[in-house]
Amino acid sequence: MRTLETLTKFVSKNFTVLVIIVALFSYFFPSLGLSIAPHTSILLMVVLFGMGLSLNVGDFKRIGKHPVPVILGTVAHYIIMPGMAFLLVHLFHLQGAAAVGVILVGSCPSGTSSNVMAFLAGGDVALDVSIGLLSTILAPVMIPLLVSTLAGKYVEVPALSMFLNTLKIVLIPVLLGVLVHTLFGKKVEKVNHVTPLISQVAILAIICAVFSANHAQFTNKASLLIIPVVMLHNLFGYLLGFVFAKATHLNLRQQKAITFEVGMQDSALGATLAMKFFVPQAAIASTIFSIWHNISGSILSSWWRNHDKNKVVNKAPESY
Repeated sequence: MRTLETLTKFVSKNFTVLVIIVALFSYFFPSLGLSIAPHTSILLMVVLFGMGLSLNVGDFKRIGKHPVPVILGTVAHYIIMPGMAFLLVHLFHLQGAAAVGVILVGSCPSGTSSNVMAFLAGGDVALDVSIGLLSTILAPVMIPLLVSTLAGKYVEVPALSMFLNTLKIVLIPVLLGVLVHTLFGKKVEKVNHVTPLISQVAILAIICAVFSANHAQFTNKASLLIIPVVMLHNLFGYLLGFVFAKATHLNLRQQKAITFEVGMQDSALGATLAMKFFVPQAAIASTIFSIWHNISGSILSSWWRNHDKNKVVNKAPESY
């Protein structure tokens, strides 16, 4: 168990580097990823079951006790990120799979990586987790609604089928994980030390599958154009999330949490849904987002942490 915990810490600490390594490997050696591609839904269900195992009834009660910041953060997420995706698609004149891919990842719930970034930045982790939980619960309704509304002109969106499948892929594993945690309590908490490792390996496998399925597409003009779009999407998400949190008079720790919750997406879900309902190229935006938001989130959390330390160090000493 101790070896697994050490491995979990290593993978968590170096996850961004591992994502890049897996992406490059899959690009040059696509055969492994192509064999994984049909199973991405199962892999995502494993990730979300792990998320559910980390939650308990108390997490839901916390939302009920302090609903306003959680609701504000969730509303901000589902307005800012889909809206920014729609705007960028028009500004960069994206069409077809590229357009629907950007809008799809923009319509996804908050990414689990945001919990880590909020913690490293000194943000309100409880608020971060609560927004992520609520946005994930709402995902089966919000994703089909937003994608059909914003991307319906580019492709035919099977909204009902997407709703039912998102319900199966997202909500059921999360609630099942919560149920298992509630029933088995302390036994599950022992296992929870290594569930992040299983989830991260599953996410790496999804990235491997998407890169392999699209290895011939990454060098064309349309795919290369998605890179700056995704980077701007993420960065404007941070900026507008922070501005929104500040404008609603939340404290600094809450502002940090909402910044990451708005700007970081569940890109693994976006890639999985893109592969299932559209063409493989629609998953490119989610895959690039997965790589980029881990890099940008790490940079932002480090800057925030160092900035807070400098404020403490440079604070004028009290007179005696």
